[in-house]
Amino acid sequence: MRVLVTGCAGFIGSHCCEALLRRGDVVVGIDCFDPFYERALKTRNLDVVRSVAAERFTFIEGDLLDGTSLDRAFAIGPVDRVLHLAAKVGVRPSIAQPAAYVRHNIEATTHVLAAMSAHKCDHLVFASSSSVYGDDSVAPYREDARADAPMSPYAASKRACELMCRTWHALYGTHVWGLRLFTVYGPRQRPEMAFHRFATHMARGEAVPMFGDGASSRDYTFVGDVVAGVLTAVDRVDGFRVINIGGDREIALRDAIELLGGALGVTPTIAVHPSAAGDVRRTTADLTLAGALLGYAPAVTLEAGLAEFAAWFWQHGVR
Repeated sequence: MRVLVTGCAGFIGSHCCEALLRRGDVVVGIDCFDPFYERALKTRNLDVVRSVAAERFTFIEGDLLDGTSLDRAFAIGPVDRVLHLAAKVGVRPSIAQPAAYVRHNIEATTHVLAAMSAHKCDHLVFASSSSVYGDDSVAPYREDARADAPMSPYAASKRACELMCRTWHALYGTHVWGLRLFTVYGPRQRPEMAFHRFATHMARGEAVPMFGDGASSRDYTFVGDVVAGVLTAVDRVDGFRVINIGGDREIALRDAIELLGGALGVTPTIAVHPSAAGDVRRTTADLTLAGALLGYAPAVTLEAGLAEFAAWFWQHGVR
């Protein structure tokens, strides 16, 4: 199968490309090296991908908004599936730059859908986010829970992408599954994400900044579990669905920091800050639908996943 992967040089994208190549697929990847974090880190991710099967991986550096990158990708050969992972990420940065999130998430996703229609490709899996639920949803979140009160422009942009995909399915019959990912972590995690950022502070002997009282909770999901769910979705996508992809359990922020410190062999100190705008108090996934459609069940405990992350961090993490 030939799979077009947008955002292929990123954290989740590089892991998905690696897994697709390992099972024998042909991968065409697109990435624009958005300067949100260092290009060198994404280049290193691509080196890992190429080391698996360079002969079955084609990379295109380009922006989904430029009108040509997608056409170049489809011109390489017939595409069986599109895995759309490219996005402008981050809840707090989206508050400062809302228009950029509209452009690089909603508009870019629309370009992907239009290019698929033009090139007769009708199966898409894309990365949505648990942030679409907001504080008005009842946890643990089911896919049919309310998702009409986003707490940040990032969350709103991801919900808008879901709706645009739903429209494309209604108009053109495009098969789309949107995977609502819950706080993904693991090796190659982006440097601004919580565990990587916390680990950097611990490695420097600095206090870990904790926003709020530490009682806010998350459903942390190991990247290997996410990849397993994504690849099954790529194989099975049919109709239109949004599907939760979550972790092994919900855990409070303060407890997660302590577990990370244990994995790193560091006793963390914590600096408490006021709660940040846009953050939700709780995210936890109901995985019933993921189990039924994907056979999905998280296989990696938070303790085991943090041990893998810590081993990677001491070798490669930004310090």
